[in-house]
Amino acid sequence: MTLEGIDGSGKTTVWESLHEEFPDAVFTREPTETWYGEAVNRSIGDDDADPLAELFLYTADHAAHLAETVQPALDRGDLVISDRYSDSRYAYQGATLADVLDEPMQYVQDVHEPFTVRPDVTLYFDIDPETAARRSGKTNKFEQDAYLSRVRENYERLIEDDPDRFVRIDATEPPETVLTRVTSVLDRSVDDRSRLE
Repeated sequence: MTLEGIDGSGKTTVWESLHEEFPDAVFTREPTETWYGEAVNRSIGDDDADPLAELFLYTADHAAHLAETVQPALDRGDLVISDRYSDSRYAYQGATLADVLDEPMQYVQDVHEPFTVRPDVTLYFDIDPETAARRSGKTNKFEQDAYLSRVRENYERLIEDDPDRFVRIDATEPPETVLTRVTSVLDRSVDDRSRLE
């Protein structure tokens, strides 16, 4: 289970709230808190970071996250709930690389395809870029209205390509309503998984 959306969509707040609702789940996030993730966070704060180099920092963090956290948890049969995952890379780095590559999102997907694990369900927290940018505070290069608009367009393309995996969550609703909706989807997903085991 992954939580996706543009910065300011509220998905991290929901992810934090879910810890109490699903105490046995493995909660994780990208960027991680490893040295790979620290390198990613340094690049986020650098307005002059090379976009292609930045992609591979994110990709290295994702690969380590899979190997060290996600795959072992899945092998144990645990429910994994991740705040951001590979779709963030496709949407965000796809937007960042738009001036560098002809088909940037496809390139990023091709880089990940040999090793990433496709989520069973992805909750997409949908919100307009202006509201999201205002909520996030526009504190870094990824939280600007125009950039978030391109990222949102990429998310819409991902949803169109894989509609059965994505569940759209209206992130403009009050936090309690959003959490209730998310919990309902998660409960259903857990029940479905139990029936398949």
